[in-house]
Amino acid sequence: MTDSAGSFIWYELMSPDPRAAKAFYERVFAWTIEPEPSGAMDYRMITAALGNVGGVLTLTPEMIAGGAAAAWVGYVSVDDVDASVAALEAAGGRTPMPAHDLPGIGRIALASDPQGAVFYLMRPAPNAGAPPAPVFAPGQLGHVAWNELSTRDQAAAIGFYSGLLGWTFDERLSMGPMGDYVFIHHHGTRLGGVMQQAAVPPAWLFYAQVADIAAAAEAVRAGGGMVIMGPAPTPEGGQVIVARDPQGAVFGAVQNA
Repeated sequence: MTDSAGSFIWYELMSPDPRAAKAFYERVFAWTIEPEPSGAMDYRMITAALGNVGGVLTLTPEMIAGGAAAAWVGYVSVDDVDASVAALEAAGGRTPMPAHDLPGIGRIALASDPQGAVFYLMRPAPNAGAPPAPVFAPGQLGHVAWNELSTRDQAAAIGFYSGLLGWTFDERLSMGPMGDYVFIHHHGTRLGGVMQQAAVPPAWLFYAQVADIAAAAEAVRAGGGMVIMGPAPTPEGGQVIVARDPQGAVFGAVQNA
């Protein structure tokens, strides 16, 4: 994890079946997922080219009974979790899981924006030695290359995230009748985009890099998942798919030009 405020620093798969998740995602991406948890908590690290990119959190029956379901969730770094939670709630967001400390890891809160898209706020604990490799690393196989928000109120979402995280939204691409695709920038880096979607629940979608999008789509199907969209071209000449794993978590894959 890194500690650059406003950056995506971790990606987490919440899954009721971590062994099935390992078998599925290792087919699709250049990942290695721990076969067993290394600590007391059932949490299994996902490793790609440059290092760890995320983890698999096992959903317990109690979590599922409480409403948790298979999903991918991104972590965004902030300087002060409690201050960010206060600002988020003042702007109409919610915190389904209040801010709390994870010893040796950092302080986190599970949040949702005013339209309901879920993400974590995190202040990582100080790390000794060299900083870890980035988890958001466009162009690196297995690393997330794009973060995309689908929302029912694009203008409100832009105002919310710019105020909370300091992101800028100065670049747009016309999608015709679908409206504009608005790009997210942070400290000169294009993190992803925001699109207006009335027909789907507001959510973040994360695209990880693959070498061959057709092979990734076939791996999804062979592993018992479903390709929801694509392969489809990107404006830069690449290709993407959106897919659902066998437990129901939605994710993306991208092959850059």
